[in-house]
Amino acid sequence: MITPETLPLPTGVRSRYVCGTNGLDVHILEAGFEGGPRPLVLLLHGFPELGYSWRKVMPALADAGYHVIAPDQRGYGRTTGWDAAYDGDLQSYHLFNLVRDALALVAAIGVRQVHAVVGHDFGSPVAAFCALIRPDVFRSVVLMSAPFGGVAELPFDTVGRTARPPAPNLHEQLAALSRPRLHYQRYYASREADRDMRLCPQGLHAFLRAYFHVKSADWPQNAPHPLGAMSAEALATLPGYYVMEMGKGMAETVAPEMPSAEAIAQCAWLPDAELEVYANEFGRTGFQGALQWYRSLGTPSHLAQFNLFSGRRIEVPSWFIAGEKDWGIYQRPGDFEAMQAGAAADLRGCHLVAHAGHWVQQEQAEVVGRLLVESLSSV
Repeated sequence: MITPETLPLPTGVRSRYVCGTNGLDVHILEAGFEGGPRPLVLLLHGFPELGYSWRKVMPALADAGYHVIAPDQRGYGRTTGWDAAYDGDLQSYHLFNLVRDALALVAAIGVRQVHAVVGHDFGSPVAAFCALIRPDVFRSVVLMSAPFGGVAELPFDTVGRTARPPAPNLHEQLAALSRPRLHYQRYYASREADRDMRLCPQGLHAFLRAYFHVKSADWPQNAPHPLGAMSAEALATLPGYYVMEMGKGMAETVAPEMPSAEAIAQCAWLPDAELEVYANEFGRTGFQGALQWYRSLGTPSHLAQFNLFSGRRIEVPSWFIAGEKDWGIYQRPGDFEAMQAGAAADLRGCHLVAHAGHWVQQEQAEVVGRLLVESLSSV
C-alpha cells in the first residue's frame, strides 16, 4: 500500500498537509520550500490525475527559484473533507468553489500573490477562473490541454425581438446518429461511471494503463485537427474515449487498446510503479468525487452562475501548452481559436509539444519544465 510517506518522488519534492482550507484538509506535493520566501507557482491537475501528476516538472521550477505546490484537488487523493456521495453536495464542486479552494490554500500557507497558476485538463478551467476572478492574487496563468474559449455573453438588446430558439441538444443528436454515440462528459456524469471504472473486469490498474495510453502520443491513432462545428456529426469523428459507443462504459471502451507487456516496459514517462500510485489512490477513494466536477459542469443552475462574468476576459499574462497529439485542444470546436482571438487578452504563447499527447507534463516533462521556466521568467 502506497502512503504519502512512501510516494516515489524526485529528490527535493515532499508530501505534506495543509489543514482547514475551505473545509478541506489538503494533501500537497511541494518543492522549493527552503531558503526563504520565493515566488509561488500553483499546479492544478485534471482527471484522472493527482498532485502527483506534476512530480516531473516540479524540480525544474524549484531549481529556477520558485516555491511550487501541487495539491490533490477536491474529490481526489489524500485530500479530505469532500462529499463522496453521488447524491451529495454537488454545489461544493462548482468551478467557483474550486477557485475558492485554490485561494484558501495559498492564503493558508501565507501567500498573498501567486506568481502563476498552472492548470492541466480540468485543472485548466480552474486556473483560468482563478486568473479571471482574482487577477490581484493570481498574477499569471498557464493553461494546458484545455483552451479557454471565454465566458458566454448574455443575450443583448433583446427587448421587442423574437426569442431565439433553444440550441440543439447535442447529446440527443449524438444518440440519434445511425451509430448511436455518447459524449464522455455525459457518461462521467452518470450514476454507473464510478462503479464501471473502479470495479471493471480488467482491474483498475489495467484500466488506467489503457486510459493513459490511448490519450498519449504512444497511441498511433491520435492525429488531432480542428473540427468544423459543434455538431453531433463533427463530434462523432473524435476518438472513442471522447465520444463513446452508446451502451459501452469507459473501461470497456479503452480495453481493446491495452498496450502490450513490451510497450508497458518501454513506457518511460509512466512506468508501472508510478501508475500504481494512481491505481492505489482511486482504488481507495473511488472516482465519484472527481466525477462530481463533470456533473456540476452539466447542471443548468450551476451553468447559470457563470453569467456573473459574462464577457469577461483573462487579463493577466497567459500561455497555452499542449501535446501536439492531444485531441483536448480541439474537443470543443472554436475554443482554441477564441482563446487566441482575445478570450485571453495577454496571451504570450501557444506551444504544441512534439511527441506528447494529453499528458504533456508527464510525457515530455523536460520540455514542459523548460517552457514553464522560460515563460514565467518574463512576468
